[in-house]
Amino acid sequence: MKFGFHISIAGGLSNVVPRAQKLMCATMQLFTRSPRSWLLNRLDQQDVRDFKKALRKSNITPVFVHTPYLLNLASSNARLYKKSVNALVTDLQRSNNLGARYVIMHCGSAENAARGIRIMARGINTALNRAQNAVVLLLENTAGGGNELGYQFDQLADIIVRVKQTERIGVVLDTAHLFAAGYDLRTRTNVDTLLRTFDSIVGLDKLRLVHLNDSRAACGSRSDRHWHIGKGESGKGLAHMVNHPQLQHLPFIMETPRKSDKDDLRNMRAAKRMVKAISGN
Repeated sequence: MKFGFHISIAGGLSNVVPRAQKLMCATMQLFTRSPRSWLLNRLDQQDVRDFKKALRKSNITPVFVHTPYLLNLASSNARLYKKSVNALVTDLQRSNNLGARYVIMHCGSAENAARGIRIMARGINTALNRAQNAVVLLLENTAGGGNELGYQFDQLADIIVRVKQTERIGVVLDTAHLFAAGYDLRTRTNVDTLLRTFDSIVGLDKLRLVHLNDSRAACGSRSDRHWHIGKGESGKGLAHMVNHPQLQHLPFIMETPRKSDKDDLRNMRAAKRMVKAISGN
């Protein structure tokens, strides 16, 4: 069982591993650039070397890179689609350079879901072909707000089945998004059903990571509002997830609200208590 956080790259990549260690991370996630801008700064290669050296000396693995939020590979707008594909290629290449095994991308949005899925799959195939490495792309499920794709397992499966490099595509399940999309995690029976359903439609072999986030929004609200572990609407749902035997081999990364390290450390302790509470350790 590995827990970690999304770690800030403020001040440079060389600061990332020390920050993660301070927060007791056994795994971690990061951006390689601003998440809300198309601006692309060149990575300082000494900074990259320092990051990789610190990473090798740590026990932090695996490392996940998250793409900027602006990407929408399902867009029918040719300019936005092209920028999104180019941005994904860059993060796949940067991840390989950093020694990160996975890139996480939000499923895009489209007024016509079927058409959006076809466009997105085409964009993913293009990006994977251009980034000639072994980095795996993980699609993140969504809360389903607006025209978001990926809030239903069927949609995730429809995208994945169209990706030609099958070994380079997978899924990350976000618990807050699941809950907001209408998957009630509050009982063990419901979580069992959730995972059976996911396995039958997508395949548990495609699940590489869980984003462990409580939800400030109600079940089925389609509202993406992350909250502190054990303080939100999902009740014991997160405990049922972290203790589920089919998920024990996976890393769990938190993207909970933070004003300081104290918030992250409280959430880390809360997540670990959930394991102890049910396992009896």
